[in-house]
Amino acid sequence: MYADSEWIMSSRSTGNGGSCVEARRHAGQIEVRNSKRPEESTVLFTLEEWDSFLDGAKKGEFDQLLR
Repeated sequence: MYADSEWIMSSRSTGNGGSCVEARRHAGQIEVRNSKRPEESTVLFTLEEWDSFLDGAKKGEFDQLLR
């Protein structure tokens, strides 16, 4: 069983008014929320889905979304 964790915000979001998402492990899944609206609904991902997303992000597969 996976232990639940505290919300994590990227260190890169520091200084930009908290304009970032936060993530945590919760109930064996990864829960993601908008840091500016933490009271609103969250999105859940399986650990496998989150791992795939992080792998793609590290490889630059989503960089075109910033252009």
